[in-house]
Amino acid sequence: MKKGCSLLLLLLLLPGLSGCLSLSPGLRRDNAEHMAAASEWQRVRLPAGRFVLAGYIPGNIPANETTLTIYIEGDGLAWINASLVSLDPTPITPVGLAMALRHPKGAAAYLARPCQYVEGADTQGCSTQYWTNLRFAPEVVESTSQAIELLKQQFQATQLVLVGYSGGGAVAALVAARRHDVALLVTVAGNLDHRVWTGLHHATPLTGSLNPADAWPQLQGIPQLHFVGGKDRIVPPEVGKSFATHFPADRPPEIRMIPNFDHTCCWAEQWAELFTPYAR
Repeated sequence: MKKGCSLLLLLLLLPGLSGCLSLSPGLRRDNAEHMAAASEWQRVRLPAGRFVLAGYIPGNIPANETTLTIYIEGDGLAWINASLVSLDPTPITPVGLAMALRHPKGAAAYLARPCQYVEGADTQGCSTQYWTNLRFAPEVVESTSQAIELLKQQFQATQLVLVGYSGGGAVAALVAARRHDVALLVTVAGNLDHRVWTGLHHATPLTGSLNPADAWPQLQGIPQLHFVGGKDRIVPPEVGKSFATHFPADRPPEIRMIPNFDHTCCWAEQWAELFTPYAR
């Protein structure tokens, strides 16, 4: 392991440690079920290429909503400690799900990352590489896009708003770059330039993963909003700033800095207030 990896792995673990749940995958799945049920959302199974993805949707799908907002979860529990990769990346504290359940208006759905919240036969294609160095691999992006298409069809939507949290922000950007139905791309504490991110933490590069910053030509025509926490030490503000520098000077993506927020606090708690002006 290269110098600095232990620091990065600790940082990746910190969001999960804010919860009080066991590391048991079953209890992590149960936690999401309880959160969703409290808002009358239900779990859906989405076969999508290499993976079967898990999602949550409202029990009653709103009628006559042409725009669907899809929330994409963060990287989850990638590591148990500095040298031990997790065998199940299901989040302990699913910030993306908590944000989705606070969606202020319009139709919304939640999409987990590959291998999160699944068990048994639905773990097909899962390998620890897909929540470590291959977390943004082409097959991950393709599977996510296929799952998004299934959700879009279920809601009978014609356009999408993609909201990605942390590593889910990278996936949302990479999916948006290959689609033509994304009306707005939103990231929250998003890892939008993982080369800069690993460099800041002196960590091993994410070999095999696509980098959102390289997709700027495909993204420049899509309206974008990127929330950045001023106190975020896991995905520092420099990552979002680096992403923005790839765009033409007269058409930069909007970066909105929230000075007192870090990587987890307080996106979900204040999400309705933050996102209401942009919700469609």
